[in-house]
Amino acid sequence: MSKTTPGDLVVAYRSLIRRRMEALDAADEAPVSGLLDELDGHLAAAGKLVGVGPDPVAIADAIAARPARDWDVATIEALRQHATDAAGVLRRISESGPPPTD
Repeated sequence: MSKTTPGDLVVAYRSLIRRRMEALDAADEAPVSGLLDELDGHLAAAGKLVGVGPDPVAIADAIAARPARDWDVATIEALRQHATDAAGVLRRISESGPPPTD
């Protein structure tokens, strides 16, 4: 049994848009195109699992639309892993900017 629910995944994927904007702001024009490609790869893989494109909102909507009884543990876990990995990429993007000044 998965520790993650479809509802948890909906929240996680919906938050990726805001978190991406925050990460890019923190990166302060640091070169992050490779990291953005990595992020897009996780979104594409997650979208493929639920039959949509690499858009976090579309992924969240597709997850929310599927009844809980129709989920299998392997798919939930794969979606959880992509959300976790995407969050890690966003942290790396945030950390790529200049150090904060005091």
